[in-house]
Amino acid sequence: MAQPSPFQLKGRTAFVTGSARGIGLAIATRLAQAGARVILHGASDSDHLRQAAEKLDMEYVTGDLTKPEDTHLLIDRLEASCPCVDILVLNASCQCYCGVDDYSLESFMKMMQANVSANILLVQALAPLMAQRGFGRIIAIGSVNQNFPAERLACYSVTKAALSNFMKVVARKYAPSGVTANTILPGLIMTDRNIEKLQDTEFRDKLLAEIPAGRIGTPDDCAPLALFLASDETAYITGAEIPVAGGWHL
Repeated sequence: MAQPSPFQLKGRTAFVTGSARGIGLAIATRLAQAGARVILHGASDSDHLRQAAEKLDMEYVTGDLTKPEDTHLLIDRLEASCPCVDILVLNASCQCYCGVDDYSLESFMKMMQANVSANILLVQALAPLMAQRGFGRIIAIGSVNQNFPAERLACYSVTKAALSNFMKVVARKYAPSGVTANTILPGLIMTDRNIEKLQDTEFRDKLLAEIPAGRIGTPDDCAPLALFLASDETAYITGAEIPVAGGWHL
């Protein structure tokens, strides 16, 4: 007799930021397949977001996380439509190519707002309610760059390292209340953000030579780990940073 999957999320509600496509959409899809009610998110009411919501029969909310005022409005919309979020996936991010020599304050502050400040506000709004109910799963999407920063992504890696450190504080604070906080560190993943750069064959081959698995990852490579961390089975895993990088972090 087949045993039921231990990673069922029936009765749970998940909110996945930046889930119109890419890693966010792959995670949202996997959580929904496990039985969760999933609320999608996009910066704006785009074709990608509407099509994803329609295809998966999901609700969605909008808000540009690079703008503080939009972040507050997003939280208001989310609380109005769904006051009980059990699983929060902090996937949305802003990435600008910004190194030591071409540092731009404007770009850096935009990344800090989207990658750090907005996520702090979302946790601030939702984690206490999770703690009251005695269950919560907060999953941040970081980057292997936070530990092995590429010069072209020097400032981006700073924001991801800041988010990861914040998640450790959240993990410590909420562990007694049944709320976990973990960070997934994707490596080189074939997303819309990376497609253009990877058209450069020389650049692509150079990166592939550094990846022990010998291939570029896909958004679906990240989704199973998110499901695992969102489940009841991982109550004793918190404050972890887990690479999904084909060994690129080694």
